[in-house]
Amino acid sequence: MEIQEPDPKRPKMSQTTTTSDDEDCDTTTATKKPRYKRRKIAIFFAYCGVGYQGMQKNPGAKTIEGDLEEALFFSGAVPEQDRGHPKRFDWARSARTDKGVSAVGQVVSGRFYIDPPGLVERLNSNLPPQIRIFGFKRVTASFNAKKFCDRRRYVYLIPVFALDPSSHPDRESVLASVGSENELVKCLECSERGRKVVGIMGKRKGESKNIVQLGIPSNDEAAIVNSEVQEEIKATSNNNNIDANNSISETIKEEAAKLSSEVDAEIINGENSISEPGENKLEKGSGFCYGDKERERFNRILGHYVGTHNFHNFTTRIKAEDPSAQRFIVSFDGNTIVTVEGIEFVKCEVVGQSFMLHQIRKMIGLAVAIMRNVAPESLLETALLKDVNINVPTAPEVGLYLDECFFSSYNKKWRDSHEEVSMKAYAEEAEEFKMKHVYSHIAATEHKEGVVALWLHSLNHRNYPDLCIGDNGAASDGKNGEEETMAD
Repeated sequence: MEIQEPDPKRPKMSQTTTTSDDEDCDTTTATKKPRYKRRKIAIFFAYCGVGYQGMQKNPGAKTIEGDLEEALFFSGAVPEQDRGHPKRFDWARSARTDKGVSAVGQVVSGRFYIDPPGLVERLNSNLPPQIRIFGFKRVTASFNAKKFCDRRRYVYLIPVFALDPSSHPDRESVLASVGSENELVKCLECSERGRKVVGIMGKRKGESKNIVQLGIPSNDEAAIVNSEVQEEIKATSNNNNIDANNSISETIKEEAAKLSSEVDAEIINGENSISEPGENKLEKGSGFCYGDKERERFNRILGHYVGTHNFHNFTTRIKAEDPSAQRFIVSFDGNTIVTVEGIEFVKCEVVGQSFMLHQIRKMIGLAVAIMRNVAPESLLETALLKDVNINVPTAPEVGLYLDECFFSSYNKKWRDSHEEVSMKAYAEEAEEFKMKHVYSHIAATEHKEGVVALWLHSLNHRNYPDLCIGDNGAASDGKNGEEETMAD
């Protein structure tokens, strides 16, 4: 059945105004400089979101918009009296990206002084390398980058290993494997980092750099890990836990000593084969690959999101009754595999009219949980119900980027008098920036910090009890998981 796209609220377009030569700039001084006019333009640019608190300007925070506004001022596009007052030059953005999220096809609009020639070069000279201006196009006086944007396409790069149920298992699975033929001790400390053990999760201490990168705790940290493991065994073993605790502790110590000696030997021999936190040695024997069967299943899961649904469970601070919770998804699939710095990623592309805070990351989070068999596929339909509250996992922000913004209605209306507002003219530059800054950052972050690997350990029923709702048909009262706060 063909999905009917709802009619978006179409902004009023001026029928008579085709240009925006509405304001003169009197630059006359003692030396008599030429007079320039403000022009309404759409600016196309890209950025890597690392180190920024998102796109939208926010007092006291380092944002993409803040740096761009300053660059426009220093490039002569914005006069001194309008500096810091975007409303005065009719500022608008096509999309608002969250903290750490990148963009390859972002668009902003406003009334700027584009003369003398060379505005793009001046802007780039006043911006850091991780923000790149591709160009600009003249638009109508009524153009607004936010209101006239019909659709937005985002891409999320998820490592292939994240879809493998045997890769980076949850803590309970690791503990249950100890002493068996399929022992997962080498991933035990990585699993503990998923519990945010002090000194192991997050920033690493320089004095134990080589050991911690392998997930092997220092003496003090090992004591914390051993203590938590013993508590876990106590909770599940009742009166027969003493021997088990001693066995677990000895096993961990033996494995830590063994792996530590291996690291020392590798360093002495000059070999560069130290495993990064995001690398899972156990994957080699798992036999998992993103073949036709896995692709078909993943696309079927993502397909549940397509159409108009209530996404109140996939965002924050918006209630189910709020009209803004209703969103229309045009398409969502994961058909392409890209390899960056030795890591295979599934390229998940989603197109929609607009998205809410964390919506895409939560959609990916639940889809991954289902692929890993942590949640039933039926839970997805339940999560889209208006009268059900579910705590949905949020995938890390590093893999997400805004790919392109579309202005189909505007382009159709003004095709005879104005340039098409699209990224077509900047496709090569955008691809080069994407590979150099965005893709490389995503892969490097996974190699160095194992962000996705650590997140996978949290996908269990202890952290997300709502993930098993579909098994018995029980609905959540909205209280489950409220104590856990996901970082942006």
